[in-house]
Amino acid sequence: QLQLVESGGDLVQPGGSLRLSCTASGVRMASYAIGWFRQAPGKEREGLSCVSGRGDSAYSTDSVKGRFTSSRDNGKNTVYLQMNSLKPEDTGVYYCAAKPEASPYCSRFARPELFATWGQGTQVTVSS
Repeated sequence: QLQLVESGGDLVQPGGSLRLSCTASGVRMASYAIGWFRQAPGKEREGLSCVSGRGDSAYSTDSVKGRFTSSRDNGKNTVYLQMNSLKPEDTGVYYCAAKPEASPYCSRFARPELFATWGQGTQVTVSS
């Protein structure tokens, strides 16, 4: 059974960078595309980025395009979210997730209701 654990959240100043990690256990990670999501206080969970199972395709939503990038190292069973030029509005709990069936593709990745396996989340705070 697939399990996901996020790490790397921290307090960072505006304009700074941070890299989050999502480590998988229980299954062959290359079978799963992994999505990244954010939930800010009082707001709904928002899709941000996705990397395909083989790592040959990565996508980001318009809200973070050019600043956030997903990548992965299947040898380490780990997916990364590189976040640059961080803004205060990027503050929130960040989650990685996988779909209920083993799908290596990022179709409709911005829709959290299509994902079934979630990590516990890691807090990112952007503030001076």
